[in-house]
Amino acid sequence: MVIKQAALVLGAALVLVGGGMLAWHWPRLSSDALTAASFGARNACACRFIEGRDLKQCRDDFEPGMGPVMLSEDEATKSVTARFPLLAKQTAHLVPGAGCQLDKWSD
Repeated sequence: MVIKQAALVLGAALVLVGGGMLAWHWPRLSSDALTAASFGARNACACRFIEGRDLKQCRDDFEPGMGPVMLSEDEATKSVTARFPLLAKQTAHLVPGAGCQLDKWSD
């Protein structure tokens, strides 16, 4: 019985510490995720619609640590959307004569 109570107290303490650490680092995590999604969308758009490469090949241009970023394309609008799961999403469109440009960020 005492061991169960100690385990519950330890578990609760770990959850509180983990939650506190997540809250402490959240601004950095969310900004890094938005940066990764923006980089992925912009570069994959150029790779796909300017260079004409397959979207899967565009992942080769990613920086280390960008493994979680997922890409999807919309051929009709000439756009690529990059998602960092649960944290960020960004889309870039091909603008004739100006290359690929990110959509405006919502504040």
